[in-house]
Amino acid sequence: MTELAFTDRELDVMGVLWERGPSTVAEVRERLADPLAYTTVLTILRTLEDKGHVGHAEEGRAYRYHARVERSEAQRSAISRVKRKLFSGSAELLMSQLVSDRGLSSAELERIRSLLEDRIEGDEE
Repeated sequence: MTELAFTDRELDVMGVLWERGPSTVAEVRERLADPLAYTTVLTILRTLEDKGHVGHAEEGRAYRYHARVERSEAQRSAISRVKRKLFSGSAELLMSQLVSDRGLSSAELERIRSLLEDRIEGDEE
């Protein structure tokens, strides 16, 4: 898997494209949590396009930008990077850290347990 690396601002913009779908610079700008200048959003989109993470189609005088990378692919890449850099490549250490979080509700822990049980059963087949 190719590692995908995004800055925080790039992730904010990608988040809009993943949630909303193809969008103009103005539409992305409107949906960002903290206001950025139009030219800043345009620069971020162009940088993402140069990296191959975003594409565009002409729509009149504007461009409509779209994600070329799925959110799930970015998530896998980010988790892989964190696992490698902070947990010496150990999924077990990463998972231990996640489930030791006192902020998890009983319902969330049960969903995690269910996911693990499903995975274990799938490996046994």
